[in-house]
This record gives sequence, C-alpha cells and structure tokens, in this order.
Amino acid sequence: MNILDEENRALLENKEIKPKRPTKLYMIGTAVFLLTFISVTFSFFNKESTSKPHLIVGSQGAAAVELKECSEAGVEILRNGGNAVDSAIASALCIGVVNSFATGGFMLIRSPNGTFEFIDFRETAPNGSHKDMFIHDPMAAQRGGMAVAVPGEIRGFELAHKRHGKVPWQDLFHSAIRIAEEGFEVTELLYSKLLKSKLWIEASPAFAAVYAPTGVIAQPGDIIKRPSLGQTLRKIAKEGADVFYEGVIAEAIVNATQAAGGILTLDDMRNYQALIRPTVSTSYHGKKVVTCSAPTSGPILLHVLNLIEPYDFHKTGPTALNIHRLIESLKFGYAFRTELGDPDFVHNEGRLEEIISKEWADHVRRNISDDKTHSPLYYGPKYQTKDPHGTMHLSIVDKEDGAVSLTSTVNLMFGAKFMDPVTGIIMNDEMDDFSIPGIPNNFGLYPSIYNNAAPGKRPLSTITPTIIESEDNAIELAVGGSGGSQILTATLNVTFYFV
Repeated sequence: MNILDEENRALLENKEIKPKRPTKLYMIGTAVFLLTFISVTFSFFNKESTSKPHLIVGSQGAAAVELKECSEAGVEILRNGGNAVDSAIASALCIGVVNSFATGGFMLIRSPNGTFEFIDFRETAPNGSHKDMFIHDPMAAQRGGMAVAVPGEIRGFELAHKRHGKVPWQDLFHSAIRIAEEGFEVTELLYSKLLKSKLWIEASPAFAAVYAPTGVIAQPGDIIKRPSLGQTLRKIAKEGADVFYEGVIAEAIVNATQAAGGILTLDDMRNYQALIRPTVSTSYHGKKVVTCSAPTSGPILLHVLNLIEPYDFHKTGPTALNIHRLIESLKFGYAFRTELGDPDFVHNEGRLEEIISKEWADHVRRNISDDKTHSPLYYGPKYQTKDPHGTMHLSIVDKEDGAVSLTSTVNLMFGAKFMDPVTGIIMNDEMDDFSIPGIPNNFGLYPSIYNNAAPGKRPLSTITPTIIESEDNAIELAVGGSGGSQILTATLNVTFYFV
C-alpha cells in the first residue's frame, strides 16, 4: 500500500506537510490491510515523515492501491493533469490485468466543490435469468457459462469519465496495456492463488497459455503476459465503451459464454447501463460520513456507526465491554442487511431511511445487553444472505480535494473459471451473488427474497466505499476494502478508529 511503504509508493513530489495523527494512521492502515487487503487514503502523501519511517506525506495527491504497478499507473495520471476519477480508472484497469478483479462494482466520487456522486456499475443478471435457475445445480452459479452476469465496469468507467474526467479517455489505458503486453511478475500472493487452482488451470488451454505457458503454473518471479487482453484494451481505448457492449468484443464475450452453456446475449450487453444512485450519510462524532446506498452495504455501515457513537470507544479504549457492544451492534447491522436488495426491484426506501436514522439507532441500542448475548433470531434477521467473494479496492485523492473510493469484483478468484481466448477476458461468476431459493439454514431463515435473480437485476453486495469529511467539510479519509464478507467490518474498523 503506497502510503505506508516507500519502496512501493507512487506519489507526487511536493513540499512536506505535517501529517495528522501519523502514528495512529500508520497502525490502522497496516493492521487492516493485512486483514482484508483494505486500501486507505489518509491525507496527501509524498515524502517520509520523521515521526514514522514509512509514513509518506505531501500536498499534491495520493493513490492507495493494492499493487505497486497499479499505484504508479494512477499517480502517473495525476502527474499528467488528471484528477482522482481519471487516476482511479487507470489504477482499476491495471488491477484488472494483474489480479483479474474487473467486471463490475461501485464508485463513490467527491468533487472538488464538495458534492458527492455514487456510480453503480454492478453486474446485472441476463434477460433469461429467473430465481429458480440454480436450484438443481447450485455450483452452476460459480463455474461455467450460466454463472456469467453482464459486466458493468467499462460502462461505469465511461460514465464517470464523461462526467468528471479531465485527461483523454485513451490515456487511462496506457499503463494497463503496457503491463498486459510486456508482462508482470508473479508475486508470492498470486502464486498461492495459482497453486490452489493448479489442476484446472493447467487443464484449461486458455488459462494455461497465460498462467502455465511451460505446462506447469508460473512460479514466483516468472513474468506473465496477457497479449490478447492487451489488444482488447487497445480497442476500448481507441473506440470507446461501445465496442465492448455492441461491437466485436461483445460478440466474442457472448460467443464464449454461450459456448460454455451460458444465457448471455448481445441484447443483454447492448442494454446494460451504469447508474447514478443517491449517496447516504450520517454524522459521527462531528465528522460527516458519506457512503453508497443499496445495493451496497453502505446503509448498514451508517446504522452501526449510529449505534456505537454514544459509547465513545476512544475515551474508554478496547475494553471487553466495548468489544461486546461492537459485536452486538454488528449483529443488528447484519440482520438489517437481509432487507436490502437492488432498489430497482426492492422498493423499501422508507425502511432504508429509518435504518440510517439516529432515532432508529436509539431504538435498537436499547436491545443491546451489556451482560449477555443472544441467539441469532433475537437480532431480527428476516432472511439469510449470501457471502460475497473476491474484490479489489482503491482510494484516490487529488490536489483539488477531489476523491474516489472504488471497489470492483469478479466474485470468486478467476471468476467462472473460463477465459475468452479471443479477448483474453476472464468471465465473472457474479450470478453466485444472488440468493438461491430452497432450504432454510440452521436458524430457520430462508435465502433472501430481496436478492433473488431476475432479468436486469443487480445482486446485493457487502462493498462499502466511504469518504469522511471534517467538521469544516474538508476531506479527511477515503476508505473501503476487499475481502468479501469482511469488507463491511473492516471499513467500520478503520472509520471509528480514525474518527
């Protein structure tokens, strides 16, 4: 993570400024990053601070990204006159090449004038989808053509760039194309993931050509190249998002998916739209916390912050009682999460407003017992929800106080376990994020009806991009995380320790 490691940093050169609470920032970022690969941008970083050997401070911008080369891609855009949105797109495209986390997600944008915008580019279910499609074969939601949802990332990036971008669209692709064509080094982390998938990767001609070119999976230090994906990125850079959704790339994606038994069509691709949705916010110890509305878990983050605010953990520290109260608050939060879903299909706006209100938190807090815990049903879950999987997160701040908190995903590692050999794109398995009707869990809770698959529907997510402002409306923190079901708790952890 650039902001903590000089060797891996990619930052703009400028004068040193005094960092805010450097010791605490360093400890929080390190601890949470090790837990969930969370990415956090704290201030403006460039040169090392004398108070901490690996804390970097500056005044021109920062990119907190999980990969060195992708941080450098984002900061190169900042150096060349781009803003936080430009930088975030370039960094995310790079991660899509190296880590293959790139089919859809959510972007929270703070403009320099202090306004916020939430862009939803979550994948959608194909038009042939229905709630019972995986009842007889649940594994089909994870592997093969039926698992593939309509990818949303390129339309999302197009929308964000049209509304906020400063540098030309094609410039955002330069680093990703170069890395795809010239190659990137296999890290120990990537190797461990390849090792877990060794048998099927070596048996797949398309995957083996990339990740096992000698017949066995690539080893740490080896160089992996993705030339087909590089050519695909060149087409998108030159011709725009339409070539992905309506042109030759769309045709290749549909052909590969249908050949693998899927139901994705050209109409599904052509009709996909990224959406602008409302942001939601609350105050927490005087700070303004802004996050995304459903289908993210942003409303649950705000509810839990409202629940724990009166306890004032900073004064009393991590006592057993405070930890107990936090856990109980999270139980209530996750119970209310079972009521969330795609707002175009789940019309419960009034309920969401209630959940994020201070008044509702006061009501719920009265049910937290300081001397005991309870069975799961006590917390009021209406259904059981699916646990999400592989994601990536990045946070960017630019010199004009613009900021982006962006999380994207392909779901399980290597998605649906097949790659289009023409485009080099690894297909997602986002259909697995929908509920599958059927057998209740051990507590008698059935899968959430709010998250059943339907044509054009977006599955619920634990993704929680968040930006925090000070009392005088200055940006203080852009935060989010990866790690599936740990995203919400990790984002909460950073938020309440920072504030």
